[in-house]
Amino acid sequence: MLMIIATILIVLWLLGLVTSSTMGGFIHILLVVAVVMLLVRLIQGRSVL
Repeated sequence: MLMIIATILIVLWLLGLVTSSTMGGFIHILLVVAVVMLLVRLIQGRSVL
């Protein structure tokens, strides 16, 4: 019983490591895209909001 719980916890921990690094990268890409789009709107002279 303890071995099953330990295995499940280790698998969930590994999944957490993988998803946190990939989601972190994805969030950084989205932030860069948002800043670029904001700069393009400012350069074109359109209203930002």
